[in-house]
Amino acid sequence: MATYRDPLATLPTAAAQTPLSEDRQADGKSLVNPPRSDDRFSEWYESYPEEFEQENNAFDFHIYYASSAQTDHARKLHERIRREFPELRVYRFWDKPVGPHPVPMFEVNTFTPAQFGALFGFLVAYRGDLSIHPNTTSTELLDHTVRATWMGQPYPLVTDVLREHEARFP
Repeated sequence: MATYRDPLATLPTAAAQTPLSEDRQADGKSLVNPPRSDDRFSEWYESYPEEFEQENNAFDFHIYYASSAQTDHARKLHERIRREFPELRVYRFWDKPVGPHPVPMFEVNTFTPAQFGALFGFLVAYRGDLSIHPNTTSTELLDHTVRATWMGQPYPLVTDVLREHEARFP
């Protein structure tokens, strides 16, 4: 059974207690949101204030390829990402499955919300099959399964590898 963190728990008490309006914006559909008391954007635009392993990286993008056509496309994508986003951590291009990943893949790490958004948008335009998972203060198993996000068809991961790792290194 999934557990859910209360998304309102970390809001300042006054903000969480102020009722929201049902008033509509000029478009007639979207709601009028209350202004922030500090007139700033959410800190989530600049950094991850909670839960993410920021000493390492916040998100791993795994780009999968199985067929020869996918592999050819992924090689070009790997090269483009290295040239377009040299500030990101890009790992080698695997020719076999590794770890919990059931097919060959390469991995790209992002560290900030801006990097995540830029790479995510880029991959929407150019992606093949891919998964994204966070690196949180939780477990690798949860990060690779419950918290993972997929673009395209999901692949079933080899979670025994992660379970064994967690059993040895709690």
